[in-house]
Amino acid sequence: MALTPESVKKLVASGVEVAVEAGAGTKAGFLDADYTTAGAKIMDHAALLQEADILACVNRPEPEDYPSLKAGTVIIGFLKPLDEPAALASIVARKLTGFAMELVPRITRAQSMDALSSMATVAGYKAVILAAERLPRMFPLLMTAAGTVPPARVLVLGAGVAGLQAIATGRRLGAMVEAYDVRAAAGEQVRSLGAKFLDVDLGGIQTEDAGGYAKELSEEALQRGRDMVAKHAATSDVIITTAQVPGRRAPLMLTEAAVASMRPGSVIVDLAASTGGNCALTRAGETVNVNGVSILGPLNLPATVPYHASQLYSRNLTSFLGLIADKGALKIDMADEILKGACIAYNGGDVHPKVTAALAQPGGSSATKEN
Repeated sequence: MALTPESVKKLVASGVEVAVEAGAGTKAGFLDADYTTAGAKIMDHAALLQEADILACVNRPEPEDYPSLKAGTVIIGFLKPLDEPAALASIVARKLTGFAMELVPRITRAQSMDALSSMATVAGYKAVILAAERLPRMFPLLMTAAGTVPPARVLVLGAGVAGLQAIATGRRLGAMVEAYDVRAAAGEQVRSLGAKFLDVDLGGIQTEDAGGYAKELSEEALQRGRDMVAKHAATSDVIITTAQVPGRRAPLMLTEAAVASMRPGSVIVDLAASTGGNCALTRAGETVNVNGVSILGPLNLPATVPYHASQLYSRNLTSFLGLIADKGALKIDMADEILKGACIAYNGGDVHPKVTAALAQPGGSSATKEN
């Protein structure tokens, strides 16, 4: 859910009228009665679209929804501006305003709005839980009357928010955890969680952009990392892969040869499955078995923990709404660096430069490019 009753109560108190689609929160554990108590109106889908000044959503609206929105309506959610820019053509054509939560700048003032980190936290946690369920071994070291049970060995590839949460969860379950990230600066965070950081000499290559995200690396640099990963994969029971570059295909980190070296019963959970996968054998949305090694390619792990995923996202969204809803009135200051950074289009114009660049790639929408 984009908004939970907790957030609705705060928004109503600030002078905002809130309407919620009937039954939308039920599967996440939020009933219509909870929203009514918080001060929201319950409406059907069609009526809600027609009346909205601001449409708060999790994912981008469906194509058939756009004609129902009045010009000037503000859409806020995960709009996939870099992955599927052509699908945003309707926002421009209908003269709407879109704010993509993926593009919220990584600055101190915007930390409470960082929905990517919130969802990555949930995904990193759930990835380890999935692996523990499927692994035919226990995670912790056990000293029993029947002898010692050694701990599971977990390798985490990518030490961003999802990776760090996977490390922390694996450690809490008692596993021995190793982690690799192209950003050497991530080593301190990995070690602070009690895991071993695998360092690779990349020849001084700049691996992090100004926003704190990993940069796309040369094939030579990637190969150095893959060679090291392959050595450690052979002794790992679980591998969690989390490496992604915004707007690009996920880097290949785990080759077929590396998977072949793993013991039968081992588990790989590829959190980059939706952008091509870090593992050469990943199939998006599927679980495959290769010589006894299970490879999971989940597409939306936060949706499998809907209560807390909704709670975190709703808080992010409510913080963002505080920038454009002033005492109940819509007020957008495009000089604000957060709003400017997250805006993919303003009243159908001023298309975000990153979206324009993405549209210039094969498959982009010429109608949107002209704007």
